[in-house]
Amino acid sequence: PPRLAVTPSGMINYIGLQNVGVDRFIREKLPKLAAYRTAVIANVFGTSVEEYAEVIRRLESAPGLAAYELNLSSPNSKGGGMVFGSDLRLLAEVTAAARKVSRRPLIAKLTPNVADIAPFAKAAEDAGADAISLVNTFTGMEAERQRAHPRFPGGVGGISGPVIHTEALRLVEQAVRTVRIPVIGIGGILCGADAAEFLRAGAVAVQVGTANFYDPLATVRIARELEVCCRDGGLHRVGNLRSGPGGR
Repeated sequence: PPRLAVTPSGMINYIGLQNVGVDRFIREKLPKLAAYRTAVIANVFGTSVEEYAEVIRRLESAPGLAAYELNLSSPNSKGGGMVFGSDLRLLAEVTAAARKVSRRPLIAKLTPNVADIAPFAKAAEDAGADAISLVNTFTGMEAERQRAHPRFPGGVGGISGPVIHTEALRLVEQAVRTVRIPVIGIGGILCGADAAEFLRAGAVAVQVGTANFYDPLATVRIARELEVCCRDGGLHRVGNLRSGPGGR
């Protein structure tokens, strides 16, 4: 600690990817998730190409999973995460290795911390990803006000929340124009109107992150507000919000 800090219009975290490991996840977590009537997607992480593939290989024998999301973009994890997502060759290698061992759909979660998102989205598609999720957190830093050193032990953390919304929307729209596979939009979604923006930009679905920290029912509320957005626009289904092929 500290691992979280409030920033203007958002949050910065230094949580990383601490977890119980794939074997305990299969043994302890997955059976409990089976009680819920929803798709369960495992977020997969490794510190090498081989580790990503090995985690998926073990998950392949576990029941109850709908897909895997390859975390190629965490800014506060040592030896992996954004290292893979900001290197075209490594991104392609990880995705291809995962594709080789996976029977389930693969979602590549990309970092926004690159100069141009288009070649990274295309590399993920060409290597076998079935979809792309975008964006993960932006890198940022907060300093102690009384002392001239970073608040977090590692210096930088991941910025999320409304502060990144407009930039995330731009990157999602760019990715939609670049690839033919589905794109999942992420970034500062606090209400149904925010989610609708991503869908109008061409995303097929959205993820909600930071809002859950202060409102555990945020996802349920946003889904209901999205229905209102559709009704107000004279649309009969959420999918009709989408622009481009299959949208209107």
